[in-house]
Amino acid sequence: MTSSTFDKHSVQLTGGQACGQGVVGAVAAVCDRRTALIERRLQMPDHFQLIKTDTATAARRGRLQTLHGAIETPIFMPVGTQGTVKALTPTQIKETGAQIILGNTYHLNLRPGSELIRDLGGLHKFMGWDGPILTDSGGFQVFSLAKLRDIRDDGIAFASHLDGAKVFLGPREVMTIQANLGSDIAMVIDECPPWPCTREECRRAVDRSYRWAQQCKQIATDNGFLAGGHHVFAIAQGSTFDDLRREAAESLAALDFSGYAIGGVSVGEPEPEMMKQVAATTPFLPAGKPRYTMGLGTPPQILKMIALGVDMFDCVHPTRVARNGAAFTPDGLINLRNERYRTDAAPLVEGLDNYTCRNFSRAYLRHLVMANEILACTLISLHNVHFYLDLVAQARAHIEAGDYGPWHRAWIERYEAGEKNAD
Repeated sequence: MTSSTFDKHSVQLTGGQACGQGVVGAVAAVCDRRTALIERRLQMPDHFQLIKTDTATAARRGRLQTLHGAIETPIFMPVGTQGTVKALTPTQIKETGAQIILGNTYHLNLRPGSELIRDLGGLHKFMGWDGPILTDSGGFQVFSLAKLRDIRDDGIAFASHLDGAKVFLGPREVMTIQANLGSDIAMVIDECPPWPCTREECRRAVDRSYRWAQQCKQIATDNGFLAGGHHVFAIAQGSTFDDLRREAAESLAALDFSGYAIGGVSVGEPEPEMMKQVAATTPFLPAGKPRYTMGLGTPPQILKMIALGVDMFDCVHPTRVARNGAAFTPDGLINLRNERYRTDAAPLVEGLDNYTCRNFSRAYLRHLVMANEILACTLISLHNVHFYLDLVAQARAHIEAGDYGPWHRAWIERYEAGEKNAD
């Protein structure tokens, strides 16, 4: 029987780490989980199926198979940074139509620790979510949050943003952490160059990211992570340099990962430059593998990137703006603090089938926001996440119908017109 990450973990599930189980019971539980995962892996068809491609754009309709279920693409993935999508329970997340959520490797490893999560049954059990989970490698969080960081050829040494403790992340560390979490989709570690950056800086980041991707895949192969049915996605960098974007995409494609992300976008550059970077990358990624743009965006940006051939998205935007009293509508983002909503009896979006829109008026939601009631965060977050997921569901339907091009342009035109006319 092939060695796997689960073999290595079983010997540590003893004493206090066994969380109340005896040694025999702990080992048996690990073996049962491993057997179930292997059986599920054997039953899985080819992991990504292209169902239809749009004739007028590069939009794609696909299906991604994971150990915890199939994902219909294009798809938006709510972000559960600390093992929770902020203000929402797992049941509420399911009710939004979510098929997969994100966990954050950097944050979860610092607190509460990936070993603790592993010993308590993995991230799915820990947070009460039985669907697929994608975890990032933590590289971007080191880029954006670390107080001090030293990028070396073997990884990144940095000071924790929590307490300044010294931490190191390299290919072995990030793959071990994600194996501990039990991720359905694990991301390789990469170097995200800043914007703007020089060509020399970008060249070094692309080369280093390629070497780290090679090492991540080898580690995932050696420890049985891939054989167990988990996926590993590579990340193509290249900043604003089209030739480096193409080189990164083609060199990583040759390594035959389960999927590919377009990294280094939405790091401060204007939207036209962001779209240019995505357009410079997607044509050189394998057509038969899922494509993922990390950490964005607004509803129009997502529709534009679907038209460029991107399949997967994540962003904290829906829940972040909800905590500030803002809600998404087909006519743009509205600020519920505005006086105009004080007596507004309409739902956030007429006919949108989520708990918030079925039961509450804009006037009530504004009242909660103005009173600083916690329920406002939950109800508006639920609506915003559902709005995003309903949007990508519409996109899938229009790709299948063959009219994605005109539909998405009309949708964006309405949304942007509403934004211009907002208070």
